[in-house]
Amino acid sequence: MPTLSTFFIALSAVLVAIGWRLITQRKIEAHKKTMLAAGVSALLFFIIYISRTVFIGNTSFGGPDSLKIYYTVFLIFHIFLATVGAVFGLISIWTGLKDVLPRHRKIGPITSIIWFFTAITGVAVYLLLYVFYKGGETTSVFRAILGY
Repeated sequence: MPTLSTFFIALSAVLVAIGWRLITQRKIEAHKKTMLAAGVSALLFFIIYISRTVFIGNTSFGGPDSLKIYYTVFLIFHIFLATVGAVFGLISIWTGLKDVLPRHRKIGPITSIIWFFTAITGVAVYLLLYVFYKGGETTSVFRAILGY
């Protein structure tokens, strides 16, 4: 499931990049469809992540103890970015769909940048948990984040 959820968050970032390019070309309908697809992809990530968290738990960091504090700080930064990015994303989608274009044009680029960093740090978290190091125990979300 972590691989699938990571795929969807990475896909959402790629779609946001495509959508950004489309709007610079004034392809408004294509931009709208692409950005909605990015939103659906991000929502699929969130559904998979929450489902795994509720029904299975979260994987704690299994790497060296000397790196655990750095991983924890990095993870908290990622969670903060993801939370801010989700709020900005919802506002961006809403203002775009409701044709509140001055606000949409102002917040859209900021949202995109936050979302790129969220996706990049999310993929990095995945790599640290499942590729570079063997994942730690499956535990509650707070224990997985804080490592206690």
